[in-house]
Amino acid sequence: MLNQDAIEHLTAADPVLARLIASGRPIQPRPHEDLYLALLRAIVSQQISTKAAAAIWKRFQALFPPEGYPEPREVLALNEDELRAAGLSRQKAGYLKAIAEYNERGLLDYEHLSQLSEDAFTQHLTAIKGVGRWTAQMLQMFALDQPDVFAEGDLGVQNAMRKHYGLEETGRALQQRMTTIAEPWRPYRSLACKYLWQSLDNNPG
Repeated sequence: MLNQDAIEHLTAADPVLARLIASGRPIQPRPHEDLYLALLRAIVSQQISTKAAAAIWKRFQALFPPEGYPEPREVLALNEDELRAAGLSRQKAGYLKAIAEYNERGLLDYEHLSQLSEDAFTQHLTAIKGVGRWTAQMLQMFALDQPDVFAEGDLGVQNAMRKHYGLEETGRALQQRMTTIAEPWRPYRSLACKYLWQSLDNNPG
């Protein structure tokens, strides 16, 4: 029922979103509890196309037969050349190892992290080398399925809002304007972002 309440709220709050929701495809909640795996995938996907990310992820999984699950100890045991052979940059290989180490230390516990506020969650994750605010937001939206995350720094959300709201600002001024427009969407800003992505046919989830 949560999505129905969210759709009614967003439709009433914003005529532009109402149009996108009416013409879009239904978006179902898909919580994914393995934060460690979601974080690895987010790093692999950073700054490359969806198609390239899928190919690299498949090669990365092939390093962990037979199931393809990258157990943290096994990730830490791989050398840089093995990770580079899967298509990962030196930088990303280091980031994946940092995530594996964080998980080994018990710092990616779903029960604990799903209770944190947005700021506390972001602070906790960005302590990992290579994990920025955007990655933390994607995890909150998709892995935790939290309802009120607004990814003002995401290029897709920016492009969609520029297009549908006729925004001409750039940089910080654009993000401030976007945040103001999104204020009436609370407490369902995550779903609004998902419809904005969908409107570009570029939904990362």
